[in-house]
Amino acid sequence: MGRVVVEVMPKPEILDPQGKAVVGALPRLGFTQFSGVRQGKRFELEVDGEVTPEILAAAREAAATLLSNPVIEDVVSVVDAAAVPGEATGTPVSA
Repeated sequence: MGRVVVEVMPKPEILDPQGKAVVGALPRLGFTQFSGVRQGKRFELEVDGEVTPEILAAAREAAATLLSNPVIEDVVSVVDAAAVPGEATGTPVSA
């Protein structure tokens, strides 16, 4: 079974209240290294079989027409999860 990962972010000119709330909370929790946060969305689209160029093209189209709001969001990546180290298994990053 293959998987396509789609990432969507607010356009740079759009205010990001969730990101602003997170960046405000980080120093209170001792994380002073970070000066900005933008919060986006991640979609994992599962397919039967391998991810082909045709499936990636369909995922790009779905991302542009359904998974994102093109007025306020940009689709920043559409990739085969197997092509990204650590993504193929969907294993969470441990702290």
